[in-house]
Amino acid sequence: MSNHIKLISEIPGPKSKIQLARRAEALPAGFAKSTEVVVEKAEGALVWDVDGNQLLDFAGGIGMVNLGHRPKAVVAAIKNQLDKYIHTGALVTTFDSYMELAEMLNKITPGNYKKKTLLANSGSEAVENAVAIARYYTKRPAVICFEGAYHGRTMLTLSLTSKYGLFKKGFGSYAQDIYRFHAPHIYRKPDNFSETEYIDFCIERVDQNLISHVDPSAVAAIIIEPVQGEAGFIPMPKKFLEKIRSVCDEHGIVFIADEVQAGAGRTGKFLSIEHSGVIPDIVTMAKSLASGLPLSAITGKAEMMDAPHLGGVGGTYSGSPIAVVAAIETIKQINTPEFLERTVQVGNIISSRLNAMKEKFSCIGDVRGLGAMLVVEFVKDRNTKIPDMEFAMAVIKKSVARGLILIRAGLYSNCVRFLPPIVITDDQLNEGMDVIENVIQEILQERGNP
Repeated sequence: MSNHIKLISEIPGPKSKIQLARRAEALPAGFAKSTEVVVEKAEGALVWDVDGNQLLDFAGGIGMVNLGHRPKAVVAAIKNQLDKYIHTGALVTTFDSYMELAEMLNKITPGNYKKKTLLANSGSEAVENAVAIARYYTKRPAVICFEGAYHGRTMLTLSLTSKYGLFKKGFGSYAQDIYRFHAPHIYRKPDNFSETEYIDFCIERVDQNLISHVDPSAVAAIIIEPVQGEAGFIPMPKKFLEKIRSVCDEHGIVFIADEVQAGAGRTGKFLSIEHSGVIPDIVTMAKSLASGLPLSAITGKAEMMDAPHLGGVGGTYSGSPIAVVAAIETIKQINTPEFLERTVQVGNIISSRLNAMKEKFSCIGDVRGLGAMLVVEFVKDRNTKIPDMEFAMAVIKKSVARGLILIRAGLYSNCVRFLPPIVITDDQLNEGMDVIENVIQEILQERGNP
């Protein structure tokens, strides 16, 4: 097995340190960075920094490059488009690629009914549009979201987002008519509940909240991530998603599935909600949809998407032809049996390695996720499940220093997330997992707990 990590300097090296100093001087202090890697180029699952170090990428731009860095067909499509036109404005003119992408998404998203697609620039914009459309369609104000949710950083999406201290502190006031319900988190269920009893309890809470928090007649939409991202890659139980679907059906509420991080083939299906068989009314997509170019999509029932008045939706940059052609080529490769099968294989390798580490190291409380969207959660004690944020950060810092790009997740920031490009090879994957295993062992020894 060849070494894919090749270090010729420390990380950050001398050139990187100069760039990081420039960043500190020119960029706002609140604009965080998860690592001190300064990128020169990237391809597949590899990243090269400005000091010539070759690193493995297990973060994938927070799940932005499922198809890998600079996929050849995507790059070729972008270059070809640049020779035609960059942007003439989809609000001003019509171009074929916008319709082609919309037709693709209308066809491949769940639901055997007529759909329409609106394009935007970011995950936040997709959620904003989905909620606005739902409100317009239902003529109702309220939106139900969930504990642990992450939906974006605009005023409305930040209002929907959980994890107050990191994302929301100091930025209020927030949007009105937002109601946050409890979301099932199996690992952190009360000890006296079985898994089934706990899920049933969460379902019962939904019914109670529809009395105590908000009446269904006021609710425009329920929005949920089928696999919660920032909360720590928590898959929502099938039965819970089915409950949301039944509540929406009973009361004329729009079911919005936020697939920004879990979509685009990351979990072994094109969208993560497909694992449950539950069909949402509107889906939001972004991140890997266009292999890292700024593009998001809102796909939903035609009668809902058609609800707003003429000129009620759209944006100057929405549906950039450069990003649209990138998305078309990305989806052509992602939405194939071979790619989705590979996603499952990648996930199996990661989870089997992590579960073996869990047997070995008591600092690992949980290994969870879906497909190749996985986290390992670090705890101070397996019985009490007290989060160990410092351990997670130490794993990331030491791993990055050894040439493996990692980032955190979880409500308590005590999880390390795994979002490598699906095009990663088995050799590269195992080399990265070796780094993590060695790092965990080393931290435990430093703490006097080998």
